[in-house]
Amino acid sequence: TAMVYLDKRYNNTEHTSEFFNTAGRSVKTGLTASVIVSQWTWAATLLQSSNVAWNYGVSGPFWYASGATIQVLLFGILAIEVKRRARTAHTVCEMVLARWGKPAHITFIIFCFLTNIIVTSMLLLGGAATVNALTGMDINLASFLIPWGVILYTA
Repeated sequence: TAMVYLDKRYNNTEHTSEFFNTAGRSVKTGLTASVIVSQWTWAATLLQSSNVAWNYGVSGPFWYASGATIQVLLFGILAIEVKRRARTAHTVCEMVLARWGKPAHITFIIFCFLTNIIVTSMLLLGGAATVNALTGMDINLASFLIPWGVILYTA
């Protein structure tokens, strides 16, 4: 809070929700690349990489990661190009609305919402399986308690 106050007072920076959500639209290529890599290495990927290492040895995670390297690089190039061409867009659905209209926009909203549900479920079950492997706790119980832990921690 103190840093935001000092930035606003001495640099005359206007901190709006737009500035907060887009980082002032000043994110450079290096940070974009690190965000892509950090978002790619999520729980499901780490669990699968560990599973491949268990089954195939040290070279398993190398070949597992090598298979996705090209798509991660292409996505990075695509993200930079989207940032150049659609400077005011915040989400994929905004770009779809601008390009293809309302019916496609609604279709993409539904697809994105379902994707979020699937990914959240997958991460929750991956976390529950990890808790089960580490402690022996029932997977159903862990799947129920993990969200409550997050809710209590962030409330």
